Amino acid sequence: MRRTSEDIYDEWLVLRCQAGDGDALPILVHRWHGRLSAHARRCTGDTDAARDAVQDAWLAIVGGLPRLNDPARFAPWAYRILTNKCRDWARRRTRDRDRGLIGAAGSGSADAFPAPEPPAGPDADGAVTRLRRAMRRLSPDHRAVLDLHYLDGLGVAAIADALGVPAGTVKSRLHHAREKLRAIIESSPERIES
Repeated sequence: MRRTSEDIYDEWLVLRCQAGDGDALPILVHRWHGRLSAHARRCTGDTDAARDAVQDAWLAIVGGLPRLNDPARFAPWAYRILTNKCRDWARRRTRDRDRGLIGAAGSGSADAFPAPEPPAGPDADGAVTRLRRAMRRLSPDHRAVLDLHYLDGLGVAAIADALGVPAGTVKSRLHHAREKLRAIIESSPERIES
């Protein structure tokens, strides 16, 4: 995997944090908060839940940073922590729904992320909205690998670390997710123009 200057800068920030440099952590948070927040919104489909999951993840990241042995693994490590926080939210949401504490229309399940709704806006009838609709028809596992690969720019090994699955599983999920997405798009009455 080719490392970019951005990757090296993140590694340097992690090392500075581990050395006790108080100025490095705000920079690292600033660089990663937006990406982690976007991932949490895609995983939970709920802005408030995403905010809570990211906050919990940052607490765990900051607490665990001194024990991170390989600063180059920061991104998949952080995504894995956040993914687990989102799964915890989904489990709580399902448990609360099963207990009747929230309406049955609520989203979330113990082992799957709900599909986020596309935002309303000027592209309401455009290609991006149709693509998002097609993505919502994929399984949560397939959505997760596509999101991490195409939206977050992670490679197979990093996605495997982030999701806690073998690299071969990630490759398989990416392949099947692309095939299923293609089939959904091709069978849709409203074709997506590229």
